[in-house]
Amino acid sequence: MRLTEAFRTQGHACGALGSPFMARLMRLLADRLTPDHGPVAARLFAWEGDVSAAGQSLPLRLAGGLHALLLHGHPCLAAVYPPRDVSDAALWAAVSDTIRSETETLGHWLDSPPQTNELRRAAVLRAAGQWLTARYGLPLELLELGASAGLNLHWDRFALVAGGQRFGPDPATLTLTPDWEGPLPPDTEPRIAARRGVDLAPIDPIRDALRLRAYTWPDQPDRMARLHAALALPPQTVDRADAADWLEMRLAEPPTPGTCRLIAHTIAWQYFPPDTAARAEDAIQRAGRAATDATPLAWFGMEPDGTGPGAALTLRLWPGGTTQEAGRVDFHGRWVHWRLPQCATGPIRVDVIP
Repeated sequence: MRLTEAFRTQGHACGALGSPFMARLMRLLADRLTPDHGPVAARLFAWEGDVSAAGQSLPLRLAGGLHALLLHGHPCLAAVYPPRDVSDAALWAAVSDTIRSETETLGHWLDSPPQTNELRRAAVLRAAGQWLTARYGLPLELLELGASAGLNLHWDRFALVAGGQRFGPDPATLTLTPDWEGPLPPDTEPRIAARRGVDLAPIDPIRDALRLRAYTWPDQPDRMARLHAALALPPQTVDRADAADWLEMRLAEPPTPGTCRLIAHTIAWQYFPPDTAARAEDAIQRAGRAATDATPLAWFGMEPDGTGPGAALTLRLWPGGTTQEAGRVDFHGRWVHWRLPQCATGPIRVDVIP
């Protein structure tokens, strides 16, 4: 996808995800940015490969750099960004001048892809954890792929309100309130035996907090407030490694008897190169074949499947290797269509997807 189309498509996505400002900014960039808007613009238009969100995400890289400048107090942007309400002409004048003048800073932000920790996705992680706790009655060992800053490894410290019922700690660091459809998760509080994540470029939540803040959209103060609350929690271990290498190493270690390993990822698997994805799945399958009733293995994914709405939720369980559709979820966790039935501790029947 070429740049102008990528800006336009990203704008539609941002609008659908509740950010009218980002939708507007992307539209202006699509309509008005040209290669003669300075070195940054020339670099964007000369970029090879897929520049869309499905590839290199150039629109979000540029928007993240602009927001980072705003967060550092850039006066030109501060006069036109939310909560200011200005004309398209005033917004474009400030943005285009900044793109021309802030070559070094914006060039730095173009060098690497966006990274976020979308905290509302933790709603489905908590629901899955409660379901697995009811299913097995065992503590969980959490292994998260594409963990970024590791903020969602704290999901058991977040509360979930679904169907008028509250789950989790009270008070909680965060309280997640998605629009919920379907069965409620079992009212069982997970116990976490260990937690660890992996990312090709993990973010230090203390040193690199600006990166997370910059990729939180400027007209969504509720998201920023959740991020600030999560950043106050103790940092979790996120190893810098290829996901397949890391899984092969971690899963080669014998599981602790009496624990359930939970491998999870939320909008991460889609970015793995084909070889990484194949090796990671092979490592999970091997670990699954070695799983026992005393050391079960669960694989929970939230990933796009090309259908919509939102992302698909899937859960695989070993022993047995059974797979169940767990539902669908908005990419930012604003709504959840949950399909896993209530279950009691002990073996239950799950449907195998052909």
